[in-house]
Amino acid sequence: MAEGFAKAIFGADWRIASGGLEAQDLNPLAVKVMAEKGIDISNNKSTVIDRDYLSHSDFVVALSDVAWENFPPAPPSVQRLFWRIPDPATARGRDDAEVLPVYRLVRDAIQRRVFALKAAVG
Repeated sequence: MAEGFAKAIFGADWRIASGGLEAQDLNPLAVKVMAEKGIDISNNKSTVIDRDYLSHSDFVVALSDVAWENFPPAPPSVQRLFWRIPDPATARGRDDAEVLPVYRLVRDAIQRRVFALKAAVG
């Protein structure tokens, strides 16, 4: 979701990519709630963040405690940001209808953070 918002908000002048400590498949509920905002993330791919990945980055945002604590060493030029966003995939419910509100809350929190980052960096 963060990649989808970043691409939409920052525009084509920025190289935006989604990464993590391990590559993960897209969550269909994340795809669904982003589509509600008019953003298609169905073709996004997660990349494993390593030293080489970081050497080509200006900003890297960690969304979870685990990501922040296990971040690979980054060059001093890379600005690391920690947003501590809950993982909606941990939400439990009897069906998607019970879990979707959690995804929407997380989506909206990410959107606010991306807008704030854009305002801060221009």
